[in-house]
Parts: sequence; C-alpha cells; structure tokens
Amino acid sequence: MSTEPDSSATGTTAPRVSARWRAQAESEGVPVDGLGPEVLTLLDRQAAVIQREEDAHRILNRIVLAGGSLTELCTDLVSVLGDEGRAAAIVTTTDGRLLAEGGDPQALEYVHRLDCFDRTGRLIVESEPVGLRTGGGERVRRAMVRVLAGSTDLGRIAAFSMDRALDEEDIHLLQRAATVAALAITKEQAVAAVESKYRAEFLRDALSGRAGRDTEAVAHADSLGWNIDRPMVVVVAETDENDDESHRSAEEVRALQQRFVRAWVQAVAARDTSIPVAGFSQEVVGLFPVATDQPTESIMRTVGEVVRVVSGDGGGGRRTFATGVSRPVTSLAGLPTAYEEALKAVSVGRQMNGTSSIAHFDDLGIYRLLALIPDSTDLRRFVEESLAELATDDSPEYADLRRTLSVLIDTNMNVAETARALFFHYNTLRYRIAKLERMLGPFGSDPQLRLTLALALKIHEMRGI
Repeated sequence: MSTEPDSSATGTTAPRVSARWRAQAESEGVPVDGLGPEVLTLLDRQAAVIQREEDAHRILNRIVLAGGSLTELCTDLVSVLGDEGRAAAIVTTTDGRLLAEGGDPQALEYVHRLDCFDRTGRLIVESEPVGLRTGGGERVRRAMVRVLAGSTDLGRIAAFSMDRALDEEDIHLLQRAATVAALAITKEQAVAAVESKYRAEFLRDALSGRAGRDTEAVAHADSLGWNIDRPMVVVVAETDENDDESHRSAEEVRALQQRFVRAWVQAVAARDTSIPVAGFSQEVVGLFPVATDQPTESIMRTVGEVVRVVSGDGGGGRRTFATGVSRPVTSLAGLPTAYEEALKAVSVGRQMNGTSSIAHFDDLGIYRLLALIPDSTDLRRFVEESLAELATDDSPEYADLRRTLSVLIDTNMNVAETARALFFHYNTLRYRIAKLERMLGPFGSDPQLRLTLALALKIHEMRGI
C-alpha cells in the first residue's frame, strides 16, 4: 500500500507522484504529456489498490497451502490492512466466542475495551452488523463479515482500526480472508470431531467405572492430554431445553449441542488444557481439579467463572443450562458416585432455582431426599394437606403468610428475631401468628406439626412437582 500522503490534504504530493509516473512512463516509452497531476495521483491510488490485492492474494494463498492457523490469518490480515500497529483482527464463533486474534498488543487492548464485547470477552454478534458501515464515530472503524462454508455459518471475522474508517476495499479483503478462515475452521472441526469421539468414550467409561486399572486409565488420559491423577470434582452442565421434546429439527438440535460442547471445551481449555471435558447427548461433563480440603465456596467460584464464560451473558443465540457439582473424589473409583451426585445437583438445583441454576451436591440438603420420590403427585398432595389454602396463591396475602411461617420456623419460633427479619412490629407479628395457627393448627407448641409444615414449605419451593 502507498504510504505517500494524499495531495488533496497537503498540496505537495502531486509533483512527487507526477514525477514518479513520468519517470516510469519515459522508461517504458509511453508519452504522458498532457496528463494532469490529478490523473497521475489517481493512477498512483489504483496501483496501491492493485499492490494491496497482490499482497493479500500472496499471503492468503500461503496460509491455505501451508495449512496456517487462524491466528496466523489474523496477524497477516493486519499486515495487509497496513495501519502500522494501529489495527487488529479477530475470528469468532457464530455466537461471538473468540477463536483467534492478531495485531499489536496496544491495538488488541483497545479492541477488547470496545462496547461490542461483553464482560466475558464475547463479541456481541447479535448487535453487530456485517458489511460496510456508514455514519461516523468509532463504530465505522470496525467491520466484520460472516465466515461461510456453503450455506453453513461458521463464525465472524472482523477488522478494527484505531485511526480510520474501514471502507469497501477493507470489506473485500475481509471477505477473501473469510474464505480462508472457513477452510481453517472446517479442518479444525473435522479433527476435533474425531478427537472428541475418543475423548467422550474414555470419559464415559471412567464415569461408569469401566476405564480399567487406575494406572492404565491415568496413562490413557495422559495420552489424550488430560490429568486425572489428582483430587477432582465432577461438573455436569445440562441444557434446560429438553431436546427429546424439542420443536427443532434433529439437525438443528445436533448443531446447538455441538456449539454447547465447543463452548465448554474452549472455556475450560483457556484455564487448564489438562482438565478432562467432553460432551454427551444433552450434557457436558468435566473433571475439575481441586486442592486438598478446598472449601466448597472456592470450588463453586471456579466453576461459576467458567459458567459465566460459556453463557457469555446469555447472548449470541445460546441456550440456558443448569450446572451441578459433586463432592471431591481422590480416586478414580469414586467417579461413578460423584457423577451421580453432579447429575442430582443439576436436577434438584433446577427444581430449587429454575433455569440457569448452579448447585453443589452438599448444598441440596433436604431437597436431594425429596427428589428421590418418583411420583410428584404424592408431593403435591402432601403440600396441599399440610398447608391447606396456603398451598395456593388464590389470595395475595398467602405468599406473605408463607414467608412469615418460613422465617418463624427458621428462627425456632423466636418472635422478636422474626419481627426484625421481616421488619414487622411485634404486635403485627403476633396477629399473624394467631391467624396462621387458626389456619394450620398450633404449630407454636407442636414440634411435629412444625416439622411437617417446614417440610411442606420446602416442597412448595421446588419447581416441576
């Protein structure tokens, strides 16, 4: 690309440009008398465009022939943009997860501070148009196009400049780079699909206790790049949407599940590539390492950070999912039990907190026993018999009365403490207690009735019964 300043901006370039073309024309024996500086400047610009096309063609061909990576593509794309360390390029998935990036560190830092990225680092693709942009401001200094393989959308490739608006020539360059990116992504997905099959089979065997002797299983995992010779917890993430009852086509369901698995694999690999993680039919399972005697709160913070990255603030066409975490295990023999614990945490956590829940098995308390009852009709009948009309929401005050009853039981019938927790006057609470006892019986003096009501309230909080 030409680095000479524009004549319209400085008023001094045209003579230099004219002299260059005149010298070249004379060497070729081509007459240029009569051509004004404007014509010669236009020729210079066209030559710069042709040179840029040739550079792009050479670089992109080299990447294709040499099997270059997406990172190399981004780096070379920035060099063709020619903004001298003031530009960056990225490739993302269809929902905006970063696959590769290239450019000067200062430019990349600038890019990731832009409002087109959410707090997890995901490009907000649902709010970012593709193609040429018009207007002013910072938004015209970035551009992106789709990465397509036939009719299949594989992601986005984007360019960013810190100084100038990106034009049609830049869009054309991005479109050419997108073709190369499609080849690279397709190749990577094909290789990943084969590797994922073997990894998932091994992990399934380990979770069912069929991975063989510990030494053999550890060695096999090591050959896959995984470390299972350490204390671990089993983490299960299951989509909230039931694919067996979905209105989606089988192809769409399969594509969504593959995207879900890739999101987990990439989010986990960003932290530690040795963590085993694989996708099954409607879930993703990972074996997260833990320190000896590591507190549950610390474990849940680690898992929660990965969950936030995978969910990406819920954008980009992602599906919600529930996550369950087992107790720590110190040997492979404990994996089957830990897997069941994580599955139970997913199921009960969703009943307790709804979609997008995240729960540890030890935090389920009485709920994990209630979840063992197979017939939810029995649970509903128990609630209706125990709480009477309070089991319904037929009156607006019933929810408030349930809340009062719950706090009373939690404080072991401490009226003063309950009044403070609910911000009630002492006499107001006394009135409510009398009303509750007329509806439910003398729970203040009957510990068995209190236990029954406490259990009924817990069941009432569960969803899907």
